[in-house]
Amino acid sequence: MRIWQGFQKGVDLGGWYSQCDHTEAHYDGFITERDLERIRSWGADHVRVPIDYELVENGDASVRESGYLRLEKTVAWCRKYGLNMMLDLHKTAGYSFDAGEAENGFFENAAYQERFYRLWETIAARFGKDSDMLAFELLNEVTDRAWCEAWNRIAAACIRRIRAFAPDTYIVVGGYDYNSVRAVKDLALPADEKIVYNFHCYEPMIFSHQGAYWIPTMDRSFRIRVDADFGTMAEATRKQFDTERTVFDGKPAKQTLDAGFFRELFREAVQTAEARNVPLYCGEYGVIDRAAPEDALAWYRMIHAVFTEYGIGRAAWSYREMDFGLSDARMDGVREELLRCL
Repeated sequence: MRIWQGFQKGVDLGGWYSQCDHTEAHYDGFITERDLERIRSWGADHVRVPIDYELVENGDASVRESGYLRLEKTVAWCRKYGLNMMLDLHKTAGYSFDAGEAENGFFENAAYQERFYRLWETIAARFGKDSDMLAFELLNEVTDRAWCEAWNRIAAACIRRIRAFAPDTYIVVGGYDYNSVRAVKDLALPADEKIVYNFHCYEPMIFSHQGAYWIPTMDRSFRIRVDADFGTMAEATRKQFDTERTVFDGKPAKQTLDAGFFRELFREAVQTAEARNVPLYCGEYGVIDRAAPEDALAWYRMIHAVFTEYGIGRAAWSYREMDFGLSDARMDGVREELLRCL
């Protein structure tokens, strides 16, 4: 499989310009230049920078210049410390992966889609010159499988319009079911050699999202160990997610998590990427801060082994807070060992 050089070991800067209080005070304080320097010292080669459209657009879709100036400063910091950067549009007018944002209608509304294209044209016009170290991610986590065809069409149109301003910039595209690895096969054929297929991986969700307060059916006190057998994880998944289907269906009940679980999970996506000569990238993966740090470390070792085996680039969610923070105090006892396999 083709390897995406320069985007192999990354960290997400979630909560900075996205999923946040959109104020100048927050932007100034949540991430600073010193954090970029620290991430580089961890051995990372890039950062993924999620942004909401509110950073760079006013309510009437006019340009919010202060947001672009912040992005220019972020690019400059990354250059200073030898980090590549991915600019990820986490929310656009009319669409967010988070239903609580009340952004609706994007896939059915031509006006929202045109606003999306124009936003990316503006980004491309300003940052196309930085193609040696900057990549564009069109949109974070399309949720509904029913939007697959529409999303392939929208993404293709957006890529064409970006290319008028940024012919050499890598463009990252993910699929439905929150960028499921199983959706990679249904992505459109790559428009050119600078397209990257993207997925996210928090499997098994019952481990990585144990006690998650944003899952309505989840018991916030629920905890599970990384070495629980698949029968136990499957039963907990059915209960905590109120579902009959689980990622453990067809697997031996007494089996436990290992690198083979991820190897099998990624196989189809890897085969698709190889057949189309497209690099494969995992833009988010991580373990909630409710899990024991030692268990989180064990999970990271397993998934990292398979990323390395296949040459899959990745960015861990997330640097600070956001319920997954790698820099948070809870990770102090395992962080050094975790970073060895980042």
